Amino acid sequence: MLFLIELWESVRDFIATGGDVLYVVAFALFLMWIFMVERFWFLNSVFPKLQSNIIADWEKRTDTTSWYAHRIRDAWISEASDKLSERVLLIKTLVAMCPLIGLLGTVTGMIEVFETMATQGTGNPRLMAAGISKATIPTMAGMVAALSGLFFSTRLEAKVKYAKEKLVDSLPHH
Repeated sequence: MLFLIELWESVRDFIATGGDVLYVVAFALFLMWIFMVERFWFLNSVFPKLQSNIIADWEKRTDTTSWYAHRIRDAWISEASDKLSERVLLIKTLVAMCPLIGLLGTVTGMIEVFETMATQGTGNPRLMAAGISKATIPTMAGMVAALSGLFFSTRLEAKVKYAKEKLVDSLPHH
């Protein structure tokens, strides 16, 4: 329990040093990871059953060679492909947004530095250092968030592509 309290205090101090923009970075990171976990769960738990059902339905068909049968096959593949690709673009967008949100923190931190310089002059380095922390920490947090998402979103895209190709290969069109 003491560990959790210390962890919470460390996070709170980090956010206080970096400014309120870190809440936005944390929210984007949280959403990104929720969507990625859901997609990996879908790929590993739900999609194999869906794929088995599609293959079973295709193999039950007596007609697999006509133009009409090919359109049914294409429709099934398209529907499965749409389900596989759900939220992938949203995840990629969140990955791209994290550094931009961090840059917003940089801008707001630099505004604070310039405001301090305008009101206090350049003689108080401690006040300027607080603004510089608010300018650099959000950028770092945004980059770390994006890097963590970039690796896993790329892996997710590769798994989605492989699952689509595997489904297409599993439904022979004679």
